[in-house]
Amino acid sequence: MKIVFFGSGAFGLPTLEAIADGHSLLAVVTQPDRRAGRGGKLTPTPVAAWAETNAPGVPIYKPERVNDPEIRDAIRAHNADAWVVIAFGQKLSADLLADRFAINLHASLLPRWRGAAPINAAIIAGDTETGNSVITLAERMDAGLVLGQSRQTIERTRTAGELHDLLAADGPALVLDVLARHADGTLDPVEQDESAVTVAPKIGRADTRVSLSDPADAIRRRINGLSPRPGVTLIHRGKPLKILRADSQQADMDAPPGTITDAAEGLVACARGSALRLLEVQPAGKRPMPWADYARGRSVQPGETLEEGAAP
Repeated sequence: MKIVFFGSGAFGLPTLEAIADGHSLLAVVTQPDRRAGRGGKLTPTPVAAWAETNAPGVPIYKPERVNDPEIRDAIRAHNADAWVVIAFGQKLSADLLADRFAINLHASLLPRWRGAAPINAAIIAGDTETGNSVITLAERMDAGLVLGQSRQTIERTRTAGELHDLLAADGPALVLDVLARHADGTLDPVEQDESAVTVAPKIGRADTRVSLSDPADAIRRRINGLSPRPGVTLIHRGKPLKILRADSQQADMDAPPGTITDAAEGLVACARGSALRLLEVQPAGKRPMPWADYARGRSVQPGETLEEGAAP
């Protein structure tokens, strides 16, 4: 099949690679280069960087406004059988989409977790399962017809970064299956149940705050659901300590919330007889490390405390 790919983030790279390997990639549409890093160097999106290296000769469009008439007409001029949209970052207008078969890969089991941060939201909410959905594009965000889904288990200590990579790797098989069924006319579109819709808005600074007076399980889910970025930061010995992975358990303890009750195991007292178990941390200016290495290197003792940190 002849495909035009719309995408910007790394989530779409495995699927883009699979399309380029097994189909005819006519064009790539991505966000413009942005300044990044300490030097403010203009940096292409992950999709643009991949295409520039691995798809020589394939046109790459980097529009500020994809729906501008000249951009719209240039993209539509490609005689594609399908458009694949993954983490592109701009809404495609009805004029751009008119009479085109366009599909979107979304990292949730729609209608659960429409919106910008479905992976984070699933972990923070305590979902035990999530997955990918391939949908048609619709006027309302992530409200299209469901053409296919795949599923992944969310383990207790799985982080958002790990789940992102799992779902990204799961995307190619699902997208290619939908494209194949489109080609042979066997797609069976399913309408989403509007009564079951939940929304996952973009993560903000306030979302990175935790209260150690809350039950440990809620804190565990927020830590893992925001790891590695933007991350939850606590204060230990007056210095910021990013918590990258945690578990939780019930514990018979009377210590005030935030008290380290077992330094070797990383147990921290929380509400209602619960304890947070720190598994992986990152001190400011250092690399990520297991809690056990951090505690041993700094001779952390029971009775020390962790305090709630400011949002990074």
